[in-house]
Amino acid sequence: MTDQSDKPDKSNWTGAAAMAGAAIGSAALAAALLYASRRKERAEKAAKKPKPEQAPETD
Repeated sequence: MTDQSDKPDKSNWTGAAAMAGAAIGSAALAAALLYASRRKERAEKAAKKPKPEQAPETD
């Protein structure tokens, strides 16, 4: 008979890999959302700036 302690337990390794994958995936999703929101804010800020042809005249 074979002893169970001789075989590596894959359930511990796969559980850890699944947790690491979930953490990496959620971090990537959070980074993508932050990047998209910053791009949107910059685009809105640039749209609010007066264009040179619309700039107020000063003397």
